[in-house]
Amino acid sequence: MSALTDRVAIVTGASSGIGRATALLLAREGASVVVTARREEELDSLVSQIEGNGGRAVSVVGDIREEKVAEHLVDLAVERFGGLDIAFNNAGTNGEMAPVAGLTLEQWHDTVDTNLTSAFLGAKHQAPAMLARGGGSIIFTSTFVGHTVGMPGTAAYAASKAGLIGLTQALAVELADGGVRVNTIIPGGTDTPANVANAPGAPPQVRAFMSSLHALKRMAKPEEIAQAALYLASEASSFVTGTALRVDGGLSISRT
Repeated sequence: MSALTDRVAIVTGASSGIGRATALLLAREGASVVVTARREEELDSLVSQIEGNGGRAVSVVGDIREEKVAEHLVDLAVERFGGLDIAFNNAGTNGEMAPVAGLTLEQWHDTVDTNLTSAFLGAKHQAPAMLARGGGSIIFTSTFVGHTVGMPGTAAYAASKAGLIGLTQALAVELADGGVRVNTIIPGGTDTPANVANAPGAPPQVRAFMSSLHALKRMAKPEEIAQAALYLASEASSFVTGTALRVDGGLSISRT
């Protein structure tokens, strides 16, 4: 029997990168998956791939900053697959990178709403469905920026992602009696389309610099971060809650 047989999962930000890799892995491990992002073509491709591998999936195109989307994802999980056991609230944005004096309030709100408020909205609707099943696992994706490393021009990004750790701790205590565990993954630099090293026109020195920050001297593959999400989603982490799990290739401790 696979690790997630008969489980139902939501994965946000599933059209590429860590979200897509995690959706594929959870489905491969037996979970029925509800995936969401803003890009329909990429989601259709993901669902086709999961179903082609013998899994079950359904997609929702939407903006996770909207509460109606968070609510719909849970309703769909319950209606289509019978309940909800796992939620990987992974969707996020780098936002506008600028010195704080040059950051507009609109830019601040856009980043905070995408990275933090959406996670709150997700958990708000996911938790009751999990409690009705007798437990579950809520997982967020944070970052090393603003947690173990400070970088200029990242005020909104760092604050919003660091806020997820506080949200995790509060929810972990709040939901523990109902058997719902809440944890956050802190990835290191990951080789995804959103990585600055993969931006159009980015010079090779950017990738070299990002890689050099890690003790392992490379960036992560999305599939490596997905393995951490699987651990937190499964019974392998049954005594783990309220944790910010570093999956950062030693970035947080490297000074070489």
